[in-house]
Amino acid sequence: MNTQIATLAGGCFWCLEAVYDEVKGVRSVESGYAGGHVENPSYKAVCTGTTGHAEVVQITFDADVVSYQDLLHVFFGIHNPTTLNRQGADVGTQYRSAIFYHNDEQKQIAEAVIKDLEAQQIWDNPIVTTLEKADKVYIAEDYHQEYFANNPNQPYCAAVVAPKVAKFRKQYLEMLKK
Repeated sequence: MNTQIATLAGGCFWCLEAVYDEVKGVRSVESGYAGGHVENPSYKAVCTGTTGHAEVVQITFDADVVSYQDLLHVFFGIHNPTTLNRQGADVGTQYRSAIFYHNDEQKQIAEAVIKDLEAQQIWDNPIVTTLEKADKVYIAEDYHQEYFANNPNQPYCAAVVAPKVAKFRKQYLEMLKK
């Protein structure tokens, strides 16, 4: 097994976690916080937008089954990378679109994927996703882990998370776990 880690921020971590939990080759997904300047931030502190952290998912995956590039294609397919510090009604730097790369290879792959997507002109506006060196990722409180799986009828999950999961299932059928 070729185990690697990807750390991605694309708005609310509940959405990303719910999707990546279903990707073939993904071993685990943990919701957390990265990119800030406060040690061990709480969800409440991150939500103020003053800690500098983004809500992230840390994905442990088998690169022999799913490539980092494929994970990034899913990432760009399930969130809007052209809105600065927001996803839908979620506004603030904690909801920014960011790729936290763990090594130079991941950075180069991310740069190439963004360049390719920009050339395709999929969106009306330019991609604002930042590339940030992965430093410390703080795992979020227990109640955030597997949030969608445990709370599918919660209003935010029903209105926001469920449609993203459905979109992923439709667009990336070949990547679904069996």
